[in-house]
Amino acid sequence: MNHPPVTLPRLTALARQAAPKLLEGVVAPLAVFYLAMMVLGFKWALIATVAWVYLGVAWRLIRRVRVPATMFLAAVAVTVRALVAFWTGTWMWYFIQPEMGTICLSMAFLASVRLNKPLVQKLTLDYIHLPSAVLRHERVRRFFARITLLWAFVLLMNSTLSIVLAVHEYLAGSLGAFMVLRTSAVAVISGLAIAFSIYAFKRVLHRLHIAHN
Repeated sequence: MNHPPVTLPRLTALARQAAPKLLEGVVAPLAVFYLAMMVLGFKWALIATVAWVYLGVAWRLIRRVRVPATMFLAAVAVTVRALVAFWTGTWMWYFIQPEMGTICLSMAFLASVRLNKPLVQKLTLDYIHLPSAVLRHERVRRFFARITLLWAFVLLMNSTLSIVLAVHEYLAGSLGAFMVLRTSAVAVISGLAIAFSIYAFKRVLHRLHIAHN
């Protein structure tokens, strides 16, 4: 059975799109928090991190650039995280809070498979056009269900590991060790999952004799 061509975006193109957002939304806040923590102390580190996020929103508003809804959500989330951490007086709770949300997200991935609406399929269609004939194929349906299960466990594993490391390194009094170990572990686990997902997707398309770039 012949299917229309499927165009897969190049990894370099996706990386160029994702890199600025990753640097601004993930790497920079961590760097701001750690540097402020070392120089000014814990409470000022919280203030500096929140200020960084709100500065990003304000900069876009001043330049009349559209502010993504996710950035507003991130500003609210970091404010709540900072308030809880400020109240408890420990950096551990600042880093544990988002992991709770990630655990909930992994449960949503699992539920989507049970409902026959795998979330990975929805996310993939945001970047790649797949013909309806391809989406209806049993191999493709199984692929998206299995990959969604994979990512549910990847998210759960990353969150569990992050929480364990946060507790362990907080008791050991080493914020720097936590940030290095947590970032490295999550990067390796997620990187392997991404590579496997792309390989498996291309293999499914190849077995269906679907042309792709």
